[in-house]
Amino acid sequence: MESSKNWVVFIHPSTLKLASFVETLLEPVICKETAKKIELGLHEALVNAVVHGNLSNPNKVVRVRRILTPNWFIWQIQDEGMGIVKNKRKSSLPLDIDANSGRGIYLIHKCFDDVRWSSKGNRLQLSLKK
Repeated sequence: MESSKNWVVFIHPSTLKLASFVETLLEPVICKETAKKIELGLHEALVNAVVHGNLSNPNKVVRVRRILTPNWFIWQIQDEGMGIVKNKRKSSLPLDIDANSGRGIYLIHKCFDDVRWSSKGNRLQLSLKK
């Protein structure tokens, strides 16, 4: 774990065993209601990084940088994948209500105040105003 006064870097194996990892990422969030909202969004983003980014390859990792500023909670989630293409980064629900996937990015946008992608599309920055 790499750290500075305002940010900490976490490395997690590319696995869906995420509960304790998400708890660690949420440590600075005091409000339980806010923490629940962030927990959902972080979980969705981490699942996407593992499944879609790293293709569930256990030899790859997910890197998360948590940044705390006076006004924002920020998490940057990066996988080792090729990135998501721009037209797949939309915040919309799938048209087919029974679809097996396609809700994650929509939920992520509902949980955070600001969502940004790296140009490659393999790093996602999630921010919530304090």
